[in-house]
Amino acid sequence: MTASIWHGLGTQFSHPSGLAGAALGKVMRLVNAGPNRAAIAALGVQRGDQVLELGCGPGEALLALSRLASGGTVHGVDRSAVMLRQAARRNARAIGQMRVSLHSASFEALPVADASIDKVLAVNVIYFWTDLDAILRELRRILRPGGRFVVYATDAASMRNWRFARPDTHRLFDATALRDSLRSGPFQDADVSIRRIALGFGVAGLVAVVEA
Repeated sequence: MTASIWHGLGTQFSHPSGLAGAALGKVMRLVNAGPNRAAIAALGVQRGDQVLELGCGPGEALLALSRLASGGTVHGVDRSAVMLRQAARRNARAIGQMRVSLHSASFEALPVADASIDKVLAVNVIYFWTDLDAILRELRRILRPGGRFVVYATDAASMRNWRFARPDTHRLFDATALRDSLRSGPFQDADVSIRRIALGFGVAGLVAVVEA
């Protein structure tokens, strides 16, 4: 594959579109299965929680979150119309019961009220946060006191072997860089813990838990 094709694939991971983006959604369901399980377990969702997922993709994690937050609402936010359509199909019943709500929005301007969210999930999306400070300010705005957000990122040592994850499309993180990035701006005094997990095939992931 040529460099331009690898670049195109990296861009699709950031903002899936068209037929290629639709196909990528199916890949994301498989690739994100392990990260979603680990991150959701770390999130500690309780009955009645108000939960928000940044970059909900094809909506697989929304299914699990809506079951855990029974009596609450789970908000899925994504910029990709292709992903939101897949998420809508996958969560049609929960949307009809008003347990899941989907939003087309940027992470810098989230469509929820101040201090209205208990838990935030972000799996395999931090690589694309070009304005990290603005997103962290939004998370501080929407999280209730005592709230929590969990970020999953594949370790930089693993991602450097992936030709689509180049500096022009992905920002890579090791544990130190992830901790330092999350403990900045409005969360500079927050408690941040990071756990390294093995995903198989020599791939390592990082699960960061931030207590608001």
